[in-house]
Amino acid sequence: MPNSNAKLHSNHRGGREASRRELVSRSLQSAQHCLENQDFGTAYAHYLLVLNLAPELKTTVKETFQYTLFKWAEELDSLARIQDLFNCYEQALELYPNDEVICNSMGEHLFRMGFRDEAAGYFHKAVKLNPDFADAKENFYRVANWLVERWHFIMLNDAKRNLTYLRAIESAVLSGSKSILDIGTGTGILSMFAKKAGASFVYACELSKTMYELARDVVAANNMEREIKLLHLKSLDIEIPKHIPERVSLVVTETVDAGLFGEGIVESLIHAWEHLLLQPK
Repeated sequence: MPNSNAKLHSNHRGGREASRRELVSRSLQSAQHCLENQDFGTAYAHYLLVLNLAPELKTTVKETFQYTLFKWAEELDSLARIQDLFNCYEQALELYPNDEVICNSMGEHLFRMGFRDEAAGYFHKAVKLNPDFADAKENFYRVANWLVERWHFIMLNDAKRNLTYLRAIESAVLSGSKSILDIGTGTGILSMFAKKAGASFVYACELSKTMYELARDVVAANNMEREIKLLHLKSLDIEIPKHIPERVSLVVTETVDAGLFGEGIVESLIHAWEHLLLQPK
């Protein structure tokens, strides 16, 4: 009897496997037929079924799946079915989370719809996945040109300003400020000044996704990614100990442009004083 049961289970598994292969084969044929008839939505649905049933075919059907996704996304865009479009890209990125072509395409749709900060995130990811991907690099530089305010470049090239900040931070650290929070870090330059000055703990927050990603790259390029904790947060949303372990002894910031209305410099500093900064005894 045990041998009979084992054989029955084996036959059952074999039957299920045969059924799976048959369904995958038919779905691939149907997807190809739909593509020939430019029925991209149905073709996309068939490819989703195939990839979920047979993930081992991801490499084989990758290019055709991409083509189908992009054509279907164009139709959804033209029909203003924006949520369906985003759902398709989310499904595609679940199947191919490290596909730079899909990331770049998602970014292009977001950029055209006006979601420039979110688009920059996808372009940046695409470039990270493939630094030689020319389209993604061009797209990232284009959207960054919209998002990175011109005054950032002016400030970074202002040697007198930078030296003044560096000396002020060094003086504060020498006076005993060992934990520092940089509000609106931008490129991360003040945080790096703090770390170079000898601060034990440096935290930096940045609301803009683009500037946050840029700061991560700059900090990593200076080998400080383990020494500076970057937070993609508005300073008002920082909580202790969720985001930083305890109150800091010094707050540095230079949010003096539109941040007066966006980040809200006065409100941010009051919040930092009341909740994040060590109070004098």
